[in-house]
Amino acid sequence: MTGKERVLKALRFEETDRPPHFEIMFELEYEAFGLRFPDRNSWAGCTPAQKERKIAECMEIYARIIEKYHWDALAVYWPWSDPDGVRAANRTFGDEILIGSIVGGSTLSIEGTSDWDQFAVDLIEHPERIHALARERTEQAIIQFDPLIDAGAEFIHIVNDVAFNSGPFISPAQFHEFVTPYLARQVAHIRKRGAIPFVHSDGNIMPILDDYLSLGAACFQSVDPMAGMDIAEVKRCCHGKMALMGNVQCNLMQEGPREAIRQSALYCLTHASPGGGYIFSTSNTIFPGMPLENYEYMLSVFKEFQSLN
Repeated sequence: MTGKERVLKALRFEETDRPPHFEIMFELEYEAFGLRFPDRNSWAGCTPAQKERKIAECMEIYARIIEKYHWDALAVYWPWSDPDGVRAANRTFGDEILIGSIVGGSTLSIEGTSDWDQFAVDLIEHPERIHALARERTEQAIIQFDPLIDAGAEFIHIVNDVAFNSGPFISPAQFHEFVTPYLARQVAHIRKRGAIPFVHSDGNIMPILDDYLSLGAACFQSVDPMAGMDIAEVKRCCHGKMALMGNVQCNLMQEGPREAIRQSALYCLTHASPGGGYIFSTSNTIFPGMPLENYEYMLSVFKEFQSLN
């Protein structure tokens, strides 16, 4: 079974030989391979030849990540939201893994809000301004989606943080009015174009989980345990409707101890993988500063789980 087949079966809630695995980003390339992705600020203004060389550097690192850590999919993150990167990934990996891209800032969100006082006022006194902003972000997101899908992106990961550990950044009723219909339009557009929509938020989305289920997204990524998201309960609510990805606790991946990493990984695998609909990963990304050995230990637990099931 190829990685691509494994992910697609999981998204259809079918049993696979093992749960699929990949991470949205892996930024320990130097620790793992002695290589570095091109600086994220170096892409702007580079010539076509320079860009081609940078993309080739990225593909070399991606190839090593996929081979060493047995990834079943890749959301091309460098270059960011770039059709050229998607085309290169398809040339490099063919049909062995599922290839996608990431688009952020597509709706109202925590990271997309700078003037919180004005935002709070507009929510109550000028809702038309909030709707106008949400429409504008949706239109800009769709402008980004289309070239990525044309380039061969088989999935689009829509990234918006809309919740704190305590719950959504606006009330559930406001979320239902100002966010849900716009995210739903984005998801529908991706599906219409023949690609698979993934959605992301950190934080506790339990009060708005029904809104996420209404979107028609194929997969929700993060399932943040630091915010109290119990993947056993989330799986019970979502199974057959929306697959899940994540939930291995990132602060434990950062700080340990190993036994806590083990327990978090086994909890996810035990409660989320039966019946398909789960992609094994951390609750965020493999970020700079995380000890590489902790990620590799998480994968050793994954391998142990496979041998017992």
